[in-house]
Amino acid sequence: MPKVTDAHRAARRDQILAAAARCVAREGFHKTTMAAVIAEAGLSAGAVYGYFKSKNEIIKAIADRALGQAAHHLHDLVEREEPVHPADAVEVFLRQVTAPVVEGGVELPRIAVQAWAEAVRDPEVHALAREKMLALRDALESVVLRCRRDGTLPADLDPAQAAQVLFGLLPGFVLQRLILGDVTPESYVQGVRALLR
Repeated sequence: MPKVTDAHRAARRDQILAAAARCVAREGFHKTTMAAVIAEAGLSAGAVYGYFKSKNEIIKAIADRALGQAAHHLHDLVEREEPVHPADAVEVFLRQVTAPVVEGGVELPRIAVQAWAEAVRDPEVHALAREKMLALRDALESVVLRCRRDGTLPADLDPAQAAQVLFGLLPGFVLQRLILGDVTPESYVQGVRALLR
């Protein structure tokens, strides 16, 4: 029997995550079942359960991919040589948020609002969402500290409070993008730059 390569396993995992993301975008986390994910992926139940034992494991994998990458990019921003502005952090996040979260073209905003709703009712999803949000806010706090050093934010600004406010800008973008449809990453970042001039 031929050995399954790491590349094949990664591709199969991505296929399952893409199917789950499409289901969640259509039906929400609550209505999405493992059976629906299996059907959408076009795989056997054994193949899907070989990668993910439950729907919450799939939710965690999608959140890890989306929010983990955003936090990573924010830490990269802190390490760059040129001065950093808070709007740079918003721009980094919005680039991540508007890119397809998985193959298949599903953007994070469609999944994020579903995850927020699920986190209110499911303690396991709540714990996961809390962990990812705190990591993202910690990354934003690092950006604020860097901005204070660069002089793009006041030296006496409380980094934790500023990170809370910056974090609050992110769901605002997501909701406007989904419901109003007239906000773009470019217009939003320009607005942040103008407000923080």
